[in-house]
Amino acid sequence: MAGGSVAVDTDVLVVGAGPTGLALGIDLARRGVDALVVERADELFPGSRGKGIQPRTMEVFDDLGVIDAILAAGGRYPVQMIWQDGVRAGEHRMFDPAEASEDSAYAEPWMVAQWRTQQILHARLTELGGRVAFGREVVSVTQHPLDEGTVALRLSCGETLRAWYAVAADGGRSAVRRALGIGMTGETVDPHPMLVADVRIRGLDRDNWHVFPPRGEGAGFLALCPLAGTEDFQVAAQFPEGTEIDLTPDGIRKVVADRSRLAAEDVTEVRWASDFRPRAALADRFRSGRVFLAGDAAHVHSPAGGQGLNTSVQDAYNLGWKLGAVLRDGADAALLDTYEEERRAVAADMLGLSTRVHRGETRRGEATRQLGLHYRESSLTTETRTSPGPVRAGDRAPDGTVNGVRLFDAFRGPHWTLLALGVEAPELGGAARVVQGPAHPAYGTGLFLVRPDGYVGWAGETCEGLAEFGRRIRL
Repeated sequence: MAGGSVAVDTDVLVVGAGPTGLALGIDLARRGVDALVVERADELFPGSRGKGIQPRTMEVFDDLGVIDAILAAGGRYPVQMIWQDGVRAGEHRMFDPAEASEDSAYAEPWMVAQWRTQQILHARLTELGGRVAFGREVVSVTQHPLDEGTVALRLSCGETLRAWYAVAADGGRSAVRRALGIGMTGETVDPHPMLVADVRIRGLDRDNWHVFPPRGEGAGFLALCPLAGTEDFQVAAQFPEGTEIDLTPDGIRKVVADRSRLAAEDVTEVRWASDFRPRAALADRFRSGRVFLAGDAAHVHSPAGGQGLNTSVQDAYNLGWKLGAVLRDGADAALLDTYEEERRAVAADMLGLSTRVHRGETRRGEATRQLGLHYRESSLTTETRTSPGPVRAGDRAPDGTVNGVRLFDAFRGPHWTLLALGVEAPELGGAARVVQGPAHPAYGTGLFLVRPDGYVGWAGETCEGLAEFGRRIRL
């Protein structure tokens, strides 16, 4: 436990009940860390801005215990249907095809409306005893000395909450980030403003993602995507630079009627609407003292390629086990330094990828699925082999079966896992789950210590150096 006799309201204060904050709350709750999620709004976000769950995030959701609900709530992306002059003119597949394999059961993105994803995460958090306090807006942040430190968040209602650590997961306009004085460096990805809305439509099939290209110079496209698992369509429309978008129901009906073969009255309901300018921005730091930035508070993506929500959830997945190790297992607080080290580099790469996808410079393929992300250069990664096999320390640990044990079943939970493949497993005293078996095609031969977030932290041909690594992370 951090600190001594100082009174706190909770171990960790998480600001923002979006996918990032809820995923972090789940991870902390299952580790026995007392956390409170505070949300400015009076309810969960009602829209579908982020709808694509990438394969790596599907694996995260598997570990967090929500994958069955996610699969039931969504579906595969439909083929895009391109319309010209009121007739169907051709098809386009949004993603490069991929096959499920033993390495990963989740090969392609899964479509789930963001509001539904958040409902599922909130239900899981509640199931684990976690809490969300709605209608709580943060107006200031005060930090106390790190040696006996806490962080205090003052709310607009006058209440002050104190914790050992706080996490800003309050979006691209993060009040916490501004209060900390952390800047963001970025660029406009596209000067054309965009409309996004959830609507009910009649007279349009749900078998395709309907795309209506621009009509004439200076016009913008319209896309109507059936949101899997709902009765809604997501409207996406681009406008000329400088346009003030009309977000009223009549304004949205007019856009649909002007750009498609549908009539205004075919839009029977507008459930939610927003506008935005595609941009990419990265926070100058992901940490200030005892406060961490995660999700859109730390990086803002173009929606192209579906990287924003996924990178955000994985921020939470990286930070959760480290906070748990420090607050519950007695790990050195220096472990928390690796959060910014690891995640800021990944976020920068994903921002570049999103921008390239938006500009048509690369396709949505292997990179956007995020299975190849790694922490090989992290100071928390130790590779002792002179000739590593297919999996190196820092890589995502692939799924597979060893002596009848599915590896993702073995990894699931807040623990470390030691894979001993083709070598004898050393005695770890119960500190990690051990899976022993022959050499495996996905890994080769050796010892692989898998972190709680599913990445190989340490790898070796023998156990030499393993005990030292274990002491460092208090295994």
